[in-house]
Amino acid sequence: MTIPVAQRFQPASSAAAGADRIDRVRLTLFRLPLNTAISDAKVLTGRQKPLTEVAVLVAEIATAGGHNGLGFSYSKRAGGPALYAHAREIAPELIGEDANDIARLWTKLTWAGASVGRSGVAAQAIAATDIALWDLKSKRAGLPLAKLLGAHRAAVRCYNTSGGFLSTPIDDLLHNAERSLTRGIGGIKIKVGQPDAAADLRRLETVREHFGDDVPLMVDANQQWDRATAHRLGRVLEQFKLEWIEEPLDAYDAQGHAALADRLDTPIATGEMLTSVAEHWNLIQAGAADFVQPDAPRVGGITPFLRVAALADHAGLRLAPHFAMEIHVHLAAAYPGEPWVEHFEWLEPLWNERLDLRDGYMLVPARPGLGLTLNEDADAYRAERAEITS
Repeated sequence: MTIPVAQRFQPASSAAAGADRIDRVRLTLFRLPLNTAISDAKVLTGRQKPLTEVAVLVAEIATAGGHNGLGFSYSKRAGGPALYAHAREIAPELIGEDANDIARLWTKLTWAGASVGRSGVAAQAIAATDIALWDLKSKRAGLPLAKLLGAHRAAVRCYNTSGGFLSTPIDDLLHNAERSLTRGIGGIKIKVGQPDAAADLRRLETVREHFGDDVPLMVDANQQWDRATAHRLGRVLEQFKLEWIEEPLDAYDAQGHAALADRLDTPIATGEMLTSVAEHWNLIQAGAADFVQPDAPRVGGITPFLRVAALADHAGLRLAPHFAMEIHVHLAAAYPGEPWVEHFEWLEPLWNERLDLRDGYMLVPARPGLGLTLNEDADAYRAERAEITS
């Protein structure tokens, strides 16, 4: 019988046989309601319903030696139960494994569910456990995740999105923006893409006049423009001196985004909807973005995120990860070029901790790992839970 190389050369003190052997995985699906339903351009075009809650899949991994890690993935509007079901099905593959072998375990879980694909729901279900393993490894080392990866900075420029949805009246939007800036957030992103482009321009004019040119401002069309509209409005938007125009076109239209990036002075940002390294590589090769916006929970976890970040850095691109600030503040801090991180407070009811904001920056937590622990009150939002043990 041929013995696999990984077993043939396993050291006698192998952690898989000792303290770092995974002996428990807990999966919990939470449903976090939003205070008010929110709408972006996808709602106004009739493609989606207003967003009322976020489903969050939390993975907690424990080893025989008492080490613990926490990670999460999420879904908006639909898909939460699917994430939970797929994670529940493949999680037993982790039991008995060495928690240090993160890349190998990511590959093992990917192939365990390969018949349903290696992106989309399958990748996002794996993400929760992959992130938990990185959290565990960082805690075991006594380091914040950013430090374990190799931090370039102790704080990351941040901007707020949650206060600028199209469902927010302009007076409330201005109030939200003022509150964000007062809290220490550095920039403001507002949604665009209304059927009446003049309404978008009026909102932008109001915001720029109110705050002046010194406040960094971004816009997000949520993929709702066609190429002609994006080119026309992109030229009009130059006057507002935006940090970027986000997702002006369909997420998979790499060529269309590349044409915009080539013709406009305003940078183009996209990538948040992509769910694999291969999809991001296609985007980067096409020259489709000035800012790449990978989302660790969506792309399959920290393991594939780091591959995307390496490709983006090699191409000389800026980084602005999407959502999940609790994870992305660490990953952005470890990126060579100056990044941005997105501020959303929507997941805060789950955690005991809060991220510190100061002078336009989000500070990297000094606590080991991600620096997160589940709030005891989080059980009020629990929908499903499973315990997988040895």
